[in-house]
Amino acid sequence: MVSAVPESSRRPGALVVCPTPIGNLSDVTLRLLDELRCADVVACEDTRRTRILLERHGISVPLLAVHEHNEAARAGEMVERVRAGERVALATDAGMPAVSDPGARIVAAVAGAGLPVTVLPGPSAVTAAVAASGFGGGGFVFAGFLPRPAARAAAEVRRLDASGLPVVAFESPQRLPRTLAALAEGQPDRWAAVCRELSKLHEQVERGRLADLAQAFAAPPKGEITLVLAAAGAAADPAEVPEDALAELAAAVGARQAAALASRLTGVPRNRLYRAVKKPS
Repeated sequence: MVSAVPESSRRPGALVVCPTPIGNLSDVTLRLLDELRCADVVACEDTRRTRILLERHGISVPLLAVHEHNEAARAGEMVERVRAGERVALATDAGMPAVSDPGARIVAAVAGAGLPVTVLPGPSAVTAAVAASGFGGGGFVFAGFLPRPAARAAAEVRRLDASGLPVVAFESPQRLPRTLAALAEGQPDRWAAVCRELSKLHEQVERGRLADLAQAFAAPPKGEITLVLAAAGAAADPAEVPEDALAELAAAVGARQAAALASRLTGVPRNRLYRAVKKPS
């Protein structure tokens, strides 16, 4: 185990928001490990999960449980710790605290008290899923966990569709079949990607039309799920946009204008279409 940080190397008090690996414990940054070693305390969602990460990297720091049931009560304590000069590392079980996991109240309380808050970049199931889906490139809307029941989840997606962007959401494996069925009922041909166990040994990314995905996941799968829905109104799988037609349009109006027009017609992000036009033949 690593010994306590020498007094001479102590850092000023602050709340340091620390994203943790979403599955693979090797997905850590050198800066994250450095901050965890220098922390006076790690406020974490589940001390058992965080202890596994710390032990993997030879770090010994006091842990304090801060989760959805006690976060409001802990917020004042975190403010006083930082005010007293402590460096508090805020972590969650996986990914970035204060997004869909606990931590937002603590960040707001510490920042509201005029005390330093530092956020480290790190692993994210949201951006990993967007990249894996192939639907990104022009922005997206993040819905967090979809509401219950499945009919409300479908209604929430329809509301977010007004943005004209792909929709990204977390979903539990038990609820996934019902959610996909409800979405497919209204938009069976809409393209989506079910991203399961990202960064882990059994990582799976299934892309297809909602009707087909609802059949493929008729039974609940195992593991963490991130769902990515292509922008509403996208007429086809982005991979199926005819390259010859795109090239013909580009020859007539230029690559940028062709990409913009094709994006409006298909829902495929403009910059991806532009890259397709400009790629070497």
